[in-house]
Amino acid sequence: MTRLHLPRPDYVARRRRLMRKMHAAGVAIIPTATPKSRNGDVQYPFRGSSDFLYLTGFVEPEAVLVLVPGHADGEQILFCRPREPEREIWDGRRAGLEGALAQCQVDRCLSIHELNEALPRLLEDRELLFYPMGQSTDFDARVMHWRNIAKSKVRQGVRYPLEVVDVADLIHEMRLFKDPEEVEIMRAAVGISGAGHRHAMRQCQPGMLEYQLAAEIEHVFQRLGATSVAYPSIVGGGINACTLHYTENDAELRDGDLVLIDAGAEVGAYAGDITRTLPVGGVFGSAQREIYEIVLASQEAAISAIQVGRSVAEYHDEAVKVLVDGLLDLKILSGSRDAVIEQGSYKAFYMHRTGHWLGMDVHDVGHYRSADHSWRSLEAGMVLTVEPGLYFSPDNQTVPERWRGVGIRIEDDVLVTANGPDILSSEVPKRVPDIEAMMAAGPASAE
Repeated sequence: MTRLHLPRPDYVARRRRLMRKMHAAGVAIIPTATPKSRNGDVQYPFRGSSDFLYLTGFVEPEAVLVLVPGHADGEQILFCRPREPEREIWDGRRAGLEGALAQCQVDRCLSIHELNEALPRLLEDRELLFYPMGQSTDFDARVMHWRNIAKSKVRQGVRYPLEVVDVADLIHEMRLFKDPEEVEIMRAAVGISGAGHRHAMRQCQPGMLEYQLAAEIEHVFQRLGATSVAYPSIVGGGINACTLHYTENDAELRDGDLVLIDAGAEVGAYAGDITRTLPVGGVFGSAQREIYEIVLASQEAAISAIQVGRSVAEYHDEAVKVLVDGLLDLKILSGSRDAVIEQGSYKAFYMHRTGHWLGMDVHDVGHYRSADHSWRSLEAGMVLTVEPGLYFSPDNQTVPERWRGVGIRIEDDVLVTANGPDILSSEVPKRVPDIEAMMAAGPASAE
């Protein structure tokens, strides 16, 4: 097994692009995430904030990026932990100032312990402060304290930022459009995610517990080089598939039921996000297949609508039309398609939208509407999910009994290109005969 090799994004170019979006006399302060305690002396595995990682690629905690356009002593400054051999015995080797400087290619790298002294000076004679307010109340207070120190020198002729602008909004618009290096990393993330799903199809057996099937999937993720799961895996058998964010994963998978698997790997800080719904016993029942084919047709219609220039809302609308037609054909709903959509009665069975942006966050950043509140148009370089579904509560007495407790979702990851939709997760079977054939092949070793 060869080590996973990923392209390295041009972080210097990204920081320069951000500075061009800022005021020439602005200053940006962008901290990474804060480590979180799980319990006692145990912390959750650390992952830096996506915005900070997007601009630096630096994965250590206790780090802050400061951008100061035109500053004589350097425009791009990284504050991070210095080398401390005694601490490194316990917590692992640090990059240190020299290592971080070489890795991130900033103009200067200073110790995080110098932050309180350096930041007020860097705020002096700056007109706008670009900072992601509201993400950390503790760091917000520190930033306002540094600003007040600069403000206290007004009588000495020092200017200070009069306005705070949310820098996250600028970064998120950049992150919405994936560059070629990002697309390659995302192909790796989605590819590993897909390998986990294919493995699950071959391993799924009646009598397994949901968490055992989740373990099979996540084993493949790590074996193939994923950093972690992109989000807690959802493995919902039977009626559990009707809970959209079901994560208990502790029930037995029973012959004759379906199991909905929503799982994705994180690779190089980018997420995969794939959902497949399988028959636990390897063959779809007739009632299950009726619903499954509606959801699949809905997804295919939605993917066809992912075209440059079309509204980001259109692919959801196309999915809803097909779902409603199917519900009408099965007489689960009555009336005309337009009336059902206008009244929203279909939402009892399809209560979420058909997808979301995908990138460093599984529900990635970026506005869905333009400044005039209209839905924005799709553009090349965007990546989104397409995930229609139908969910019939076991307690819904208005639904014929044969469909009660059935929950089905199908999700793929799609890159918007000038030539149409590029389905990054196309190697994961989703047609009924293909799923059944892969499951019939029986257990196999991890890919």
